[in-house]
Amino acid sequence: MRHSRRVLDPELVARVADASGLTRGEAARVIGDVLAHYAEPVEVYVRRRHHELQTYGMRNAEAFRTIGAELRSRLVAAPDMSERQLRRLIYG
Repeated sequence: MRHSRRVLDPELVARVADASGLTRGEAARVIGDVLAHYAEPVEVYVRRRHHELQTYGMRNAEAFRTIGAELRSRLVAAPDMSERQLRRLIYG
């Protein structure tokens, strides 16, 4: 996952590095990856997860329920989306 090129809070990087035993560079990379994960737009997340679930043989109805539940449980929850709204994000 790509992360923003913005400068990370040096205090946060130091705290994560000290707590984890990572180098400052490794800690910055981990923080950047976590921030990028949560910055992923809902539309991109839905399309990516649908593709992943289909790859493992999950049918659409079950995939839409799974994705809807995942969206509700994210750290910064996305709005509730109906199966129809999810389908529109994927198929247009």
